[in-house]
Amino acid sequence: MPDQSGVGALSGYINVCKPPDVTSHDVVARLRRLVGIRRIGHAGTLDPPAVGVLPVAIGQATRTLQSRAWDRKVYWADVCFGSATDTDDA
Repeated sequence: MPDQSGVGALSGYINVCKPPDVTSHDVVARLRRLVGIRRIGHAGTLDPPAVGVLPVAIGQATRTLQSRAWDRKVYWADVCFGSATDTDDA
């Protein structure tokens, strides 16, 4: 695993396009394995069915997560009235 405290250590934000049916935690876990750095965190959970941008902080940038204004989420949906599903969600 790379030295996370030395010069040249990765630090900053990555905007990840989170696919559907993947949790925000899963995205962070995959990034940890890919870049070999443990200090990674996301700026707010997206619901598992949602597709959208998930801001992810790496290294020293994780210290700034609390000070950022990530308190607002906007969801867009396509609605088709008159159709039936077997998901029992309505």
